[in-house]
Amino acid sequence: MATPAKVAAVEEITKDFQESAAAVLTEYRGLSVAQLKKLRRALGQDSKFSVVKNSLTAIAAKEAGVDAFDGQLAGPTAIAFIKGDAVAAAKSLTDFAKENKQLVIKTGYFEGKSLDANEVAALAALESRELQLARVAGVLKAPMAAAARTIDALRIKLEEEGGAPAAASEAPAAEAEAPAEAAAEEAPEAAEAAVES
Repeated sequence: MATPAKVAAVEEITKDFQESAAAVLTEYRGLSVAQLKKLRRALGQDSKFSVVKNSLTAIAAKEAGVDAFDGQLAGPTAIAFIKGDAVAAAKSLTDFAKENKQLVIKTGYFEGKSLDANEVAALAALESRELQLARVAGVLKAPMAAAARTIDALRIKLEEEGGAPAAASEAPAAEAEAPAEAAAEEAPEAAEAAVES
């Protein structure tokens, strides 16, 4: 008969599975509390590294519809539940495992697909989401920046070319205004002469 504590533990693990985009199953035999604390810090706030009971985890995984851990739940087990950037978390795990041989990456899943230890390492080798977004932003920004430079160069060229002719066209206009003003001044005199005669 299941105790309330076990039921609550299964519910919590099931919820962790359901809320995570990825999870990595590890064996942590021989790691100290300080090392586990360091690993949790390396994984960041969007990941939860939990030491779990194998029998309860098997029930929770089944309830969450996760079959990636079937047959893998043996020995001292801990799971990294990853809600944020799976690539960054996988990289933190594999880097930590290289420095601390006691941490063994056994299996995992990412977006519903099972991963073996080599595939977790391959996931860790990918570029992080932030770097991928930065690359996309750079690609999208490049044509706009080029267009802005082209338009600005065209504006400068038109200003340079348009500046001299505009000044030259003002001079003939001024010259044309002078005869018109003289003619306007002469017109009243001619009208007066016509009236007198």
